Amino acid sequence: MYSVEFIENKLKILDQTKLPFVEEYINTDDVERISQAIEKLEVRGAPAIGITAAYALALSIKNSTIEKIKNNFYSAVNRLQITRPTAVNLFYAIDEMKKFFEENFNKKNLYLLLIEKAKQIHSNDINLCERIAENGLSIFKKKSNVLTHCNTGFLATGGNGTALNVIKKGYENNLIEHVFVDETRPLFQGSRLTAWELEKLKIPFTIITDSTSAFLMQQNKIDLVITGADRITLNGDSANKIGTYNLAVLCNYHKIPFYIAAPYTTIDFNSSDKSKIKIEERNKKEIFKIGNHKITKEIYQAYAPAFDIIPNELISGIITDAKIFSKPYNFINV
Repeated sequence: MYSVEFIENKLKILDQTKLPFVEEYINTDDVERISQAIEKLEVRGAPAIGITAAYALALSIKNSTIEKIKNNFYSAVNRLQITRPTAVNLFYAIDEMKKFFEENFNKKNLYLLLIEKAKQIHSNDINLCERIAENGLSIFKKKSNVLTHCNTGFLATGGNGTALNVIKKGYENNLIEHVFVDETRPLFQGSRLTAWELEKLKIPFTIITDSTSAFLMQQNKIDLVITGADRITLNGDSANKIGTYNLAVLCNYHKIPFYIAAPYTTIDFNSSDKSKIKIEERNKKEIFKIGNHKITKEIYQAYAPAFDIIPNELISGIITDAKIFSKPYNFINV
């Protein structure tokens, strides 16, 4: 099962806002609808967002006249660039598609060529996920209890995931005893999505509130923490779902290893450190509601950043498709 598939000249997106209760798909070839799917988190996860954008750019010229091809393509670029500003995979995919478009603009079968390029980006991520998982096996020094945050499995990527794929591989090799899953407020990507994936994988897990992790660490019930990332700078500073920094600080205090797993496409080669990371701020209504149920008054002030930043000194290692990097981080030659 994949979160995004290209079938019969349309993009098929598993609507993650309906999980875990309903498996419903969006089938569309409309760039605006795809852009909205990214913004609404119907499709989410940095690699999956990039893959979705790549297909959307190819579809932008599907029914274009020769005169409108360039305008339609670059209009789609502009629209997709503003959907999720933090996830660097989005901009990686857009840049790859733009470069390919410009190099092949005069070819008659441009639409089919762009689709093949998007498929290459998708296929590449599948391979990256597997290499990350293989490299991640070495972080397990014994059969471990692992804690993870947000969602990093096949829903978030083109393949089997990043951090969750390391967990999957570890469990298959008898290196994981149990997984603790942060619910991940305010949109519950942990309790809705990661739990759903772990259930399908038949890996034993327990959902906890985000504020429970410290208590578990105090009781020596967590051996290591592993999360994904949406953007990694050249010095290893990393942005991930809000609440990840909390975990990194707690791990530092309790002397527990804290790892990040991500492909090279998540590394921002244009940013030297965390000062260059733009943090997306979400609509405050996401805090005031659980689904359609209001839990407080919407007239109140609220602050809703989608991500926080983990300074490199709090990260034990960054598991990539190339290898596991450790301090001091330097990704220039990845």
